[in-house]
Amino acid sequence: MQVGNLKVGQKARVISLGSGHKGYRQRLMAMGLLPGTEFMILRMAPLGDPVEIEVRGFALSLRKDEASILEIEECRG
Repeated sequence: MQVGNLKVGQKARVISLGSGHKGYRQRLMAMGLLPGTEFMILRMAPLGDPVEIEVRGFALSLRKDEASILEIEECRG
C-alpha cells in the first residue's frame, strides 16, 4: 500500500523502506520512519502532493515521490 492511498485521519504502519536513494532512505529513518512505526495522515494537498503525517509526536511533510519508498499497511481499530 502507498501513503497516497490513505485518507486524512487514517493510521498506518511502516512495514519497510523500499529501494530508493540511499541518502534519502537514511533521512527518513533519522526522522523516525522505521519499520513498525505508526503514523497518521494529518493533511493532504488538493492534488495529493505533499502529504503531512504525524509520526512520533511531530508533523512531517512528504512529497509523493519521497513517500513512495515507504511500504505500509493500514492500522485497523
